Amino acid sequence: MRVTLIAGSNRKQASTTQLVQYIATILRDKGHEATVIDLAEVQLPLYCPDGNGDDANVAKLKDAASAGELIVLATPEYHGSMSGVLKNALDFLGFEHFDNKVVLLASSAGGAVGLHSLTHMQTVIRNLHGICCPEWISLGGDARQFTESGEPAQANVIQRVTKTVDYFLTLAERTRNI
Repeated sequence: MRVTLIAGSNRKQASTTQLVQYIATILRDKGHEATVIDLAEVQLPLYCPDGNGDDANVAKLKDAASAGELIVLATPEYHGSMSGVLKNALDFLGFEHFDNKVVLLASSAGGAVGLHSLTHMQTVIRNLHGICCPEWISLGGDARQFTESGEPAQANVIQRVTKTVDYFLTLAERTRNI
């Protein structure tokens, strides 16, 4: 399957982006195609309903979201919600990008968990007619550490992320012909 992953941080080497890259590696190792949109590199203008349609990065985001049969969204948690850059990116997307697609949500928060950002992303995805995976990934505190090779530094985090990605793929297979 083709999976589009959106890393919703605009900070270079963010743990959110490292998590997305790790998930992409797991997906590729399982034989899936994984396209990463790193919002630190694919910088978008502020969403405006009156325009922005001709921006090359907006087109890249829309093309990747359209091409993905599945979507992974990841964000840091800022002030109890998803990052502004991820919300801005989602504002550029619509039903045609999410309708009936399974979406895995992930958060990498400085505190214990990113519960608020995850529930806010669930609300947005439901409004875009996506299917939220009931399992999500929330990394907080020391769980946000990655090795130089790009793997989580803790074995229990590797196990948890892998188990959640497997669940996500199983759900996608089961809902594929809905």
